[in-house]
Amino acid sequence: MSRLPAAIVFDFDGVIADTERLHLDAMRAALRGFSSPDHQITRSPDTSLELSTEEYYARYLGFDDEGVFRLLMADRGIDPGDDRIRELVAEKSRGYDTLVENAESILYPGAEACIRRFYGTVPLAIASGAYAHEIRDILRPAGLLSCFQTLVGCGDTPGGKPAADPYIEAAHRLDVDPHRCIAIEDSRWGIQSAVAAGMTCIAVTTNYQAHELPGAVVVVAGLDDVTMELVERLS
Repeated sequence: MSRLPAAIVFDFDGVIADTERLHLDAMRAALRGFSSPDHQITRSPDTSLELSTEEYYARYLGFDDEGVFRLLMADRGIDPGDDRIRELVAEKSRGYDTLVENAESILYPGAEACIRRFYGTVPLAIASGAYAHEIRDILRPAGLLSCFQTLVGCGDTPGGKPAADPYIEAAHRLDVDPHRCIAIEDSRWGIQSAVAAGMTCIAVTTNYQAHELPGAVVVVAGLDDVTMELVERLS
């Protein structure tokens, strides 16, 4: 007799959708606006608000938008105030939405097939640092939104990843024991969140190499490798 998990909870950016590059571009654009003459603030002349690809992936990728901007400013020794942080988040969100609208390909190869593989057999949810509307705007045109029983996004929980809150909330909404759930993640922050919630975590190497993903019980190349046999073995 096969044994299945109580639910599979997917991260979104970096797992289902190849959107981290778009988030980074939108953050850079928002930061350029922050550095413009209209928004000058007191800071050291050698303090740069440029955000390199290497720094983003090494330091900031696992946080939601507000978390990224707050941590970046703290790292730069800048205190912009809550109002300016909110402005940055809103500006970044507008820029990201535009980039998504103009992008030709968003979903990772194998993402749709993986979702449909489990849909109707295992309850599916998303726990992400992205806003729920950003997730819906990508899943709906692909015909995949109805496959998920719930979406937990930025602002839906007191804490974001790497705190356990998003995964705990997803399990709560599904009315399942998080210890009987499988999470699928792409970053160490997401893995920390899933494991802290008590879930068994599969990691995909879309953004990091296997040795950079501690805490996952299995590391695979992508969602093509997340098979029914694998989740049964882990359940």
